[in-house]
Amino acid sequence: MDAILKSMGLVAISEIGDKTQLLSLMLVLRYKKPWTIMAGIFVATLANHWASTHVGVWLAAQIPEIWLNYILAAVFFVFGLWILKPDSDEGLDTRSSSTVFIATMVAFFLAEMGDKTQLVTVALAARFQSVAAVTVGSTLGMMLANSISVFGGQKAITLIPLKYIRYSACALFILFGVLILPIW
Repeated sequence: MDAILKSMGLVAISEIGDKTQLLSLMLVLRYKKPWTIMAGIFVATLANHWASTHVGVWLAAQIPEIWLNYILAAVFFVFGLWILKPDSDEGLDTRSSSTVFIATMVAFFLAEMGDKTQLVTVALAARFQSVAAVTVGSTLGMMLANSISVFGGQKAITLIPLKYIRYSACALFILFGVLILPIW
């Protein structure tokens, strides 16, 4: 349960203001079909994060635990600082498909490749060594964060200034990195 909750929380927080959240906002403003868009997000995220967790578990098996803890702490420190840099919506083209579901699924899957939430999922899987728990948690976190854009639109995103959300997320990532260190 710990892996699910931490994966869900970290992915949800890291997704706030991310390019895929901007993509979900653009899709719902264009197509006005929130449930179809959420279904596309779910399928793309599940596939992407399932593959990411397999990579993370494999990495954990290859690296000695003491080094893995230091590497993961450093990764979370970097993610904490990375989240302070806003993403842009440049290069997100949703017109490549005739259906909203396919457009969303393809766009989300591609937008997540190499994205910080995918990399966080790899790191979480290496930390917890559980494909199922981290896939479930990270997918739930992604769905939670993107549901804000899809169902709340621009109004919900503007309720709390994005810079405060970024600062809080940065602090959580750094805290998680500190707690991973084998000094405790």
